[in-house]
Amino acid sequence: MRKSSTATAATAAVLPLAVAAGLLLTTGCQSEKNALSPGKPALSVSGAYLPQPAMTDMAAAYFTVTNDGGKADQLTKVTSPLSPEVTLHTTEGSQMKHARQLEVPAKGRLTLTRGGTHLMLGKLGHKPKKGEKVEFTLHFATSAPIKIKVPVESATYRPKD
Repeated sequence: MRKSSTATAATAAVLPLAVAAGLLLTTGCQSEKNALSPGKPALSVSGAYLPQPAMTDMAAAYFTVTNDGGKADQLTKVTSPLSPEVTLHTTEGSQMKHARQLEVPAKGRLTLTRGGTHLMLGKLGHKPKKGEKVEFTLHFATSAPIKIKVPVESATYRPKD
């Protein structure tokens, strides 16, 4: 009789844990499902780098924002402890133009590259050197902000595609 009571007590103790774990798994799957639902953006960032700047007060940065979701979003602002002035830019021909926001298409990408769309950082707190990492926070119209640590590469660095 004693073993039976112990087994019942153990089952009673384990059962709530199993139910809680099942709820967590179900909730996790639901969140993942919502992130990839057709009505929401699902953003990730890759390929980020900042070439070591030649000047002490200005730099540029590049990365790709991928949207696996079914709704577009817009990159509206980028902030960094390195610079109080991080601005979004496009390049048309040989002319660089300030952009208020950059489109991240549904099921698509926003790619920031040399000679194209990019970030400009002004009034640098210090001149970053190769090997350092610079923190950025990307702000979007509808999605939560994304924090990234961007490696400083050589001035001549070109990413492998």
